[in-house]
Amino acid sequence: MNEQSEGKNKNNRRQFLKNLGLIGTGAVAGGAAIYSGYRFEKSKDESGERIRVLTADNKLVEVDKSALKEITLDITELQKRGREGLPGHRWVMVIDLSRCRNARKCMEACQGAHQLRAEQHHINVLQMQDSPTTAPYYMPKPCQHCDNPPCVSVCPVDATFKRADGIVLIDNERCIGCRFCIAACPYSARVFNWFDPKDAELHKDQLYDVELNVPQKKGTISKCLFSADRLRVGKMPYCVSACPNGVYYFGDENEDAVTNGTTKETFRLSKLLRDNAGHLLMEELGTKPRVYYLPPKNRLFEFPDKNILDNEHHT
Repeated sequence: MNEQSEGKNKNNRRQFLKNLGLIGTGAVAGGAAIYSGYRFEKSKDESGERIRVLTADNKLVEVDKSALKEITLDITELQKRGREGLPGHRWVMVIDLSRCRNARKCMEACQGAHQLRAEQHHINVLQMQDSPTTAPYYMPKPCQHCDNPPCVSVCPVDATFKRADGIVLIDNERCIGCRFCIAACPYSARVFNWFDPKDAELHKDQLYDVELNVPQKKGTISKCLFSADRLRVGKMPYCVSACPNGVYYFGDENEDAVTNGTTKETFRLSKLLRDNAGHLLMEELGTKPRVYYLPPKNRLFEFPDKNILDNEHHT
C-alpha cells in the first residue's frame, strides 16, 4: 500500500470515529481538550492562547487556556456520568460467526480489563452445532444489552440499569447480591463474585468506576459493559480491539455505521445486516437485543476435522 492510500485510509478511519463520537469534535479540530475531567475558572491573567473545548452537552466552545483547570473526578461524578451515558449515541455490536476461530483473545482482553478470575467470563466463546447433519461453528456470547432487559426489571435496588445510549450496566456499589438478575437473564450473561476478585489487593484503593466495574467486590454481580469506559475516551471495546480475526463490528445505530476492529473496514449497519442475513439471539423472547449475529456461511476458516478433535480429546 503506498503512502497516499495509507494516509487516505487513516483519514477515513478518523472521520468515521469522529462521526460515531469515538473521537471528540474538539480533538479533531486540533489543539482542543475534552470537557470531561476539566472545569472552567475565571482567571485575572489571561494567557491569550485560546483553546477549543467540547462541553458535556456536546457544544464546541472556545476559552482562554488559563481558565481550563484539570480536576479529579470523585465517586459521585463517576456515578452520575456512568448512569447518563454518552448523549446522542445508540451503541450496537455485530458478531460475524463465519470469522470466529476460537482464538479467545476477546475473552483474555476482557478478563484482564475487568479484574476477572480465570473461571469468570463477560464474554464466552461457545462451540455450536445446529443439527447432527450441519457443521459446528464458534459463537462468542456477551451480554446482549437488551432494549427490554428483564434483568433491570427484577433488580430491587436499581443496581443494574439501562442507559439512553443502549448500554446495560451494573453498579456494585448498590448491588446486594440477591442474584435475581442472573435468574432473569435468558442469555446467562452474568456472573457472581463468590470469591475475592483477581488482584483484589492491587485494586483495593482504586476509585470505583461504574463504567469499568472495577474494583470488583465479593458478593456482587459482574457482566459485559460494552467497554463503556473505552467508549468515553474514544476507543473501541476491549474484545473488538483484541480479536485477531475481525469477528466483531461495533458502532452507532444512530449513524447506521459500524467498523471492524481488526480490518478497520466501515459498513452501513443496515446493509451489513440485510446482505448477510443478520439476526438476533432468541429474538422471540421480546428482549430486543443490541447484539446482532451474521450466520457462519462462507467461512474464512475450516473447522477442524471431527476425528482430529476426538483424537485430541483422548490424548
